[in-house]
Amino acid sequence: MKYELVLALQLILAHVVTDFLLQSEKLIEQKRTKKARAPFLYFHAALAGLLTYLIVQDWSMWLIPVIISVTHFFIDLWKLHKNGNTLKYFLLDQLFHILVLLGVWLYLTDNFDAVIPFITDLLSSKAALVIGIGYLVVIFPVGFIIGLATQRWQDEIAQEDELTSLKKAGRYIGIFERILVLTLILTNNFSAIGFLIAAKSILRFSDKGKSGGRKQTEYVLIGTLMSFALTIIIGFLMRVLVF
Repeated sequence: MKYELVLALQLILAHVVTDFLLQSEKLIEQKRTKKARAPFLYFHAALAGLLTYLIVQDWSMWLIPVIISVTHFFIDLWKLHKNGNTLKYFLLDQLFHILVLLGVWLYLTDNFDAVIPFITDLLSSKAALVIGIGYLVVIFPVGFIIGLATQRWQDEIAQEDELTSLKKAGRYIGIFERILVLTLILTNNFSAIGFLIAAKSILRFSDKGKSGGRKQTEYVLIGTLMSFALTIIIGFLMRVLVF
């Protein structure tokens, strides 16, 4: 177990150093501009494999850095051709790199045979199912319910040209706050939820004096309280089922 953990950390370290520490904005711009003709793209891909080889120090596994370099090259090239300077393509790029590292880790630790049993056990675990479903519910259905419940107030504010918040900002704030609240409930940190409510209330009431600020503040607080209430209820139901 210790070897497996150390190996995973070594692979992650090599990737983080290669992809984030050893790339300057100038070199990244060279890749974006020249794509497959960028010399740094080839150097960067080779460095990904070489650094992994040096950090892992398993000199007999020379094929591993080759695989990492080749896959790193094609993943980065795919992202460049997608003009992927967005969060979506950044996350996809990192996901593909992580999947490659996961495959390498499974190969080096001889754990390929354990993948299917692990997935089977996970899908058969009551705790895993409850937690997974709980987070999905607070992220998606709860947000949809709150959106429908507060739609009339949102329309009222929009008609008066008083809706001045960033586009979809409220949705993402709600998602993150529900994830945070649910996590606090599941980890027995109930007091921290009060601080979250207080902090958000202070931020929102700071806009109260602005034109149309009162209506928008009331609208946001209604949504916030609904979000917190539903998440707390779901969190306690999960605790009853799991603990």
